[in-house]
Amino acid sequence: MLFYSTKHQSPKVNLRDAVMLGLPPDNGLYMPEKIGHLPDNFFETADQLSFPEIAFAVAQALLQDTIPADDLRQIVEQAINFDAPLVSIGDNMACLELTHGPSLAFKDFGARFMAQMMSYFVRNSTQRLTILVATSGDTGGAVAQGFLGADNIEVIILYPSKKISELQEKQLTTLGNNITALEIEGTFDDCQTMVKQAFLDADLRQKILLSSANSINLARLVPQAFYYVYGYLQARRQGAKSVVFCVPSGNFGNLTAGLLAQKIGTPIEHFVAANNANDVFTDYHRTAIFTARSSVKTLSNAMDVGNPSNLQRMQDLYHNDIEALRQQISAYSFSDSATLDAMKHLYQHYNYMACPHTAVGYLGIKSYFEENPPQEGTLGVFLATAHPAKFLDIVEPTLETTVLVPENLAKLVARQKEAILLPPTFEALKNYLLNRS
Repeated sequence: MLFYSTKHQSPKVNLRDAVMLGLPPDNGLYMPEKIGHLPDNFFETADQLSFPEIAFAVAQALLQDTIPADDLRQIVEQAINFDAPLVSIGDNMACLELTHGPSLAFKDFGARFMAQMMSYFVRNSTQRLTILVATSGDTGGAVAQGFLGADNIEVIILYPSKKISELQEKQLTTLGNNITALEIEGTFDDCQTMVKQAFLDADLRQKILLSSANSINLARLVPQAFYYVYGYLQARRQGAKSVVFCVPSGNFGNLTAGLLAQKIGTPIEHFVAANNANDVFTDYHRTAIFTARSSVKTLSNAMDVGNPSNLQRMQDLYHNDIEALRQQISAYSFSDSATLDAMKHLYQHYNYMACPHTAVGYLGIKSYFEENPPQEGTLGVFLATAHPAKFLDIVEPTLETTVLVPENLAKLVARQKEAILLPPTFEALKNYLLNRS
């Protein structure tokens, strides 16, 4: 199977090239030529399967014959070695916790799978691979943990200065080894633009073997589909007849992965895109006109994206038919004050401690059910995308309590930050890449 660009101006490529290139030359995004399907009897027998076994079946449906089955199974098993439990929140809601990986964020799924896949592809290469990644908060920490110590691979993470939490920053600036952090004097959108320009610069690509670990890379997207299937199966085991997923959304890779899970046969009833004040998708959903704009800083910083890359993939899946998209996806945006109120409500009424991103997800499913009262047996599942301990300066004063910091995060606090400060220009990034020692 081959992979095409959403802009259809670049040649189709195999999986290795799609993953290693990251971005097609025409600045589109890679998509599978054919989207497979889970086995016909999958949902009849899946209750007997472990999470890694479910993930392997999903990976086979999406990647088909591109990697030998035994190799793909090994990649999945090495990457997906932690759980994603479904936690009940009231009568018709539940939270799918994606916060149990090494960096305590949902992006561990994509980062660890990508690290295993890239290591598989470069295992016999004589040229060192450089991974470029832009982060608005959690991606950097997940990628750093996923690739830490990987042979023949170095990782360079761009993050916006003073726009991520202290613990998020420590996760990507204190590891050393093959991980380098570039602190950019700008926004996440600046970081993302710099990374994209690097992939489109022919001179740079000739001199350095580059790839990306952002959700623009297909290898990040595929494993995010795993937990939608797993979450649906858990919901069904708990008695749900239908499931609506609500996704806290920024660059929209997470929601796109959910759409892929649906495309391969998971009977998901509906999706809700929950946004913060960066409401470009909500506006697009309402008006059918997309207008990118500079992102604004919010409490849910990992969602501070003003030009979401994966909208291209979503439009491609729906053949640019906004009405078809609206049938499957609802969209809402919420302020910081509403986010704080939701965090308090979850804690006071359900004893559930949520980070700001997760609280936005709760607001999204709550708003959807207010407009579309759930039928009996319908379960609304919102995604917990980051552990509340990563946002102590927000969570503790809001909930007026102390958050227990997991050991793997607590040990980073005393470490010294090491980052290289750069202006938000591609020229600065290119000079750094070509002249580093």
